[in-house]
Amino acid sequence: MSDEQYNHNDIEMNVTDHLSELRKRIIWTLATFILFFILGFIYVREIYSFFERDIPFELNMTSPGEIIWIFFSMASLVALIATLPMLSLQLWLFVKPALTPKERKISLAYIPAVFLLFIAGLSFGYTVFVQLILPFLLSLNDGMFNELFTVERYFKFVFRVTIPFALLFEIPIVVMFLTSLGLVNPEFLIKIRKYAYFVLVIIGTMITPPDFVLQIVVAIPLIILYEISIILSRVVYRKKLKAHQEFMED
Repeated sequence: MSDEQYNHNDIEMNVTDHLSELRKRIIWTLATFILFFILGFIYVREIYSFFERDIPFELNMTSPGEIIWIFFSMASLVALIATLPMLSLQLWLFVKPALTPKERKISLAYIPAVFLLFIAGLSFGYTVFVQLILPFLLSLNDGMFNELFTVERYFKFVFRVTIPFALLFEIPIVVMFLTSLGLVNPEFLIKIRKYAYFVLVIIGTMITPPDFVLQIVVAIPLIILYEISIILSRVVYRKKLKAHQEFMED
């Protein structure tokens, strides 16, 4: 057998091994999601009661389908939050063979950070919604109309506000990861700072009602997150340069 045939067989084996490994990681993630989805479905009444206590009005339904919708939505939310650490772990295990021991130790710390930032984003978004956005919207009515809030529309609005915050709170982790890969650096982040601010303000405007104070309240934490991302990028970049210098000297 020629060298080309050997190389071709090696490539096929590598691809097959990687696909098999990827399938195993996906199965573990899906199994975790399904498990917590079932648990969320079982305890959906308790989860609904947790959200309902912050609502200063009664929720109604206009069709039987809304009952199924709220069960699936609450269960999916629980499953999404609970599966995030497992998803992060499975991604880390998939790329682990390609990492050095030092890189494995550093990247492993990303897993709890991703989960905690996601929870922090959800909590912040929900607090902003309950304490600021919802009272502001209700104050606009001021007895002009009869209020009838349905379960589906209310929670769709809640998710539209909170989920983007959960994703935006992952900015520091994403920036650190991209810096470690060499795709971005602190100088680049500082260079595009004003454009990033502009984008974050637009996102804050899209999430919140058309009230200047609310938009500022939402935009300030996002801008602070970006500044934190620059600081963390500096830390990762310095360590990367130091490791490269030590490697060159050795």
